[in-house]
Amino acid sequence: MEGFLLDLLVGLAILFGLVGAIVQVVPGGLVVAGAVAIWGVVTGGTLGWSVTILAVVLAGLAMVLKYLLAGRYLQRRGVPNRSIMIGAVLGVIGFFVIPVVGLFVGFVGGTYVAELQRLRDEPAARRATGHALRGVGISILVELTGALVTTGIWLAALLATRL
Repeated sequence: MEGFLLDLLVGLAILFGLVGAIVQVVPGGLVVAGAVAIWGVVTGGTLGWSVTILAVVLAGLAMVLKYLLAGRYLQRRGVPNRSIMIGAVLGVIGFFVIPVVGLFVGFVGGTYVAELQRLRDEPAARRATGHALRGVGISILVELTGALVTTGIWLAALLATRL
């Protein structure tokens, strides 16, 4: 029964992390990796520790890749880091002001206002904001992919321990 309870709790944490990777309210990839690492440490043995190491490596790789790929995309589109940072700050503020959607509204609004102030051209500011949103989409896809691969490794290991 102990093993089942651990598996259930880890599975629920993974589900929470996968949702977090999509919604971007919690660091979903890290939640998934943490849950799988806990399972691996408790499970122990070669399989448990191998799964733990893989989860940590995948989470780190996904974290680095999501910033590199999104940053490169935004750089190529001419969206400066300053506008993204203003959007991120207003997104965090929005998260606390408007429950659930405030992060998104604050980020989009902040990026748009920063670009409008910088460019003094409304259509160009809209385009830059669209590029920023695509950059966020790239970031989400990379984090979600890493979390899903980690989840798949955990499921395979879980099946291996139960068969």
